[in-house]
Amino acid sequence: MSKEELAEALDALRKKNKKIIFTNGCFDILHLGHIRYLQQAKSLGDILIVGINSDSSIRKLKGENRPIVPEDERSEIIAALECVDYVIIFSESTPKRIIKMIKPDIHVKGGDWKIEQILEANLVQSYGGKVVIVDEVEGYSTSEIIRRIIERYRHMELD
Repeated sequence: MSKEELAEALDALRKKNKKIIFTNGCFDILHLGHIRYLQQAKSLGDILIVGINSDSSIRKLKGENRPIVPEDERSEIIAALECVDYVIIFSESTPKRIIKMIKPDIHVKGGDWKIEQILEANLVQSYGGKVVIVDEVEGYSTSEIIRRIIERYRHMELD
């Protein structure tokens, strides 16, 4: 769905008094932490939109070896989750442009963030939206999964 189509769909949903939730992230290798985080985000409203960092923005954030999974695959995987209603890919370092466009009622971040670290918090609050930090799901991260794979398989020949 294009940004314009998403904006039209959201207008119709708002007319039905649906609460729009937005969150964002890399979602490189999907794991239980991602699932629980997205489920918590969805529980805060009616419609969950997930902004996914593009491949180029992930390389800027995490280095040249990331992402592992390309953006088209990551977006399809996230879109297939029952708790996710819409997915949009963004290339900037923050989702400010998307937030300006969709104006979610609630912008959700994980428990590893503090409000003062969220660069888009002022934007969300400027139009009356809320920033909500949900519980961190301890012990799950893509980086940790990659470390475990390297440790377990570094001496093995893979087919």
